[in-house]
Amino acid sequence: MSEQHKKSSVAALTLAAIGIVYGDIGTSPLYTLKTVFDPSHGLALNQANLLGIISLIFWSLTLIVSLKYVSLVLRADNRGEGGIMALMALALNSVHKAAPNWHFPLLLIGTFGATMFYGDSVITPAISVLGAIEGLEVAAPALEKYVVPLTIVVLLTLYSVQRHGTAGIGRFFGPIMTLWFAALAIMGVINIVETPAILEALNPYHAAVFMRENGFIAFVALGAVVLAITGAEALYADMGHFGKRPIRLAWFWIAFPALVLNYLGQGALLIRNPEAIANPFYNQLGAWSVYPLVILSTAAAVIASQATISGTFSMTKQAIALGMLPRMRVQHTSESEMGQIYIPVVNWLQLIVVLIAVIGFQNSDDLAGAYGIAVTATMLATTILTFFVIRYRWHLPLVVCFGATGFFILMDIMLFSSSALKLFHGGWFPLLLGTALFTTMLTWRTGRELVFKNLEKHAIPLEEFLRSLFMAPPTRVPGTAVFLRGESDGVPHALLHNLSHNKVLHERVVFFTVHIVEEPYVAPEEQVRVTPLGHECYQLNINYGFKDEPDVPAIMALCEEKGLKFEMMETSFFIARQTVISAPGAGMAPWREHLFVAMSRNARAAADYYQIPPNRVIELGTQVEI
Repeated sequence: MSEQHKKSSVAALTLAAIGIVYGDIGTSPLYTLKTVFDPSHGLALNQANLLGIISLIFWSLTLIVSLKYVSLVLRADNRGEGGIMALMALALNSVHKAAPNWHFPLLLIGTFGATMFYGDSVITPAISVLGAIEGLEVAAPALEKYVVPLTIVVLLTLYSVQRHGTAGIGRFFGPIMTLWFAALAIMGVINIVETPAILEALNPYHAAVFMRENGFIAFVALGAVVLAITGAEALYADMGHFGKRPIRLAWFWIAFPALVLNYLGQGALLIRNPEAIANPFYNQLGAWSVYPLVILSTAAAVIASQATISGTFSMTKQAIALGMLPRMRVQHTSESEMGQIYIPVVNWLQLIVVLIAVIGFQNSDDLAGAYGIAVTATMLATTILTFFVIRYRWHLPLVVCFGATGFFILMDIMLFSSSALKLFHGGWFPLLLGTALFTTMLTWRTGRELVFKNLEKHAIPLEEFLRSLFMAPPTRVPGTAVFLRGESDGVPHALLHNLSHNKVLHERVVFFTVHIVEEPYVAPEEQVRVTPLGHECYQLNINYGFKDEPDVPAIMALCEEKGLKFEMMETSFFIARQTVISAPGAGMAPWREHLFVAMSRNARAAADYYQIPPNRVIELGTQVEI
């Protein structure tokens, strides 16, 4: 690749990263300072406190986003993929042999962090769009009653168009967000020039003095300062789409300077005019700018929301592959971009919860309390998982590992504790949502393990069965029969049913087993492994990464290179559709067993999930007790 082409590719990816990655953190100036000085916090609005708060925001952006995420966590990639699910898979893989006792605790931590990310992805659209449209109140207080209805209309429109994908409008995200960051920077510079005293806030001494002199009130204010760093997890989650370098360039050259300038500018405005605290963002340039800013900020909020919605789809797909959620229908919305997907069930469930948040909380100030807990819980889980990766995968000395992550763990605990003070003022919302999802994920994983154990207990060893079968072989009929077989199964139930009812065996029999590895992708040449079992019977093992797209026809084409050629019109796929039944005795609590049974019945069929041609599928029923 030529040097010129490399530069243009990096530039294009950097522009795209500005639009997708930094939409969430880019819209935080809409509501952060207004929330910090909310009267319910009891924090006096004076120059000393303003310098302290702006200093805290600046150093939070510097230490947590620039140092922790951009410099450290981006290095902990799972074959180029990021996000808490990819990090959890990497951590689990790292401790598998070196420290197996940590496997289950890390699974719990990673799952909890993922459920908090879901909470974040629900609150982001609600708070971003609400915060943007609240600018109408500044322009004309009489329009206050229209803020929530307009927010609902924008969100309904946004979620309704998800099935069409973002391929068409995605190309505008980068330029619009670049314009947004330019506006943030320009407004900041204008206000800083008028009140340059705010530049003292760059000195961390003011943050330390603020914390020392305000005590508990300062600790409460930290929960609102967290709002300035929301979206930090997104830059790690989107690493697989853009790469480390474009994300770092977009942060250090565009997003970081613009955010710092705008927070300094809002602080300068409040030193001059404390009454602007009603909505410091929209008061930065005066009344003439409010309507243009409402339009631009609404566009930025929609882009920020789109990024979290797309992130939710991607994380759900990873969770399904890792066995944390039941199979769902996944639709691809772009012919060229594998990552652009749409999951109908997730889309409409998320919309319902977002609308509940908007209608229930009514304004961005009340939603801010809910936001902090979701963000800081995910950040804490990420830091803990990172420690295990650098210790057991990179094999760094223990002192270095504690030095690299210990400081951030302490910061995350402090920020989470401060946000937890808002438990009864909105913080319960993401915790309730996260608990429901956490329970669902663990119930599905545990239920699958119980099903596998039941099948394993009654399994007939395959090789012994084939040996006895061919002592007096049944009638062989033309064609190929493919039997889907679980990792721990013996003889597939579908084969036993076919022999019992039809009394025949196809001239070629293939046992098809899918293995999901704890890596994002598996190279095509490593996906297929064929083992001859004799008598024209074969074991076909397929290895997929948790971000690979299951595609049986594509696998059949790869098999030809391994000496196993398939004619699709002469091939039948036999699948045992399992009906799970809750039985008394050992296992899960009855209500969890019933939940698992309900999810199992509504899960997407295996044939559909693996993209097997429906006219080649024969399903045979079997019952499994748990």
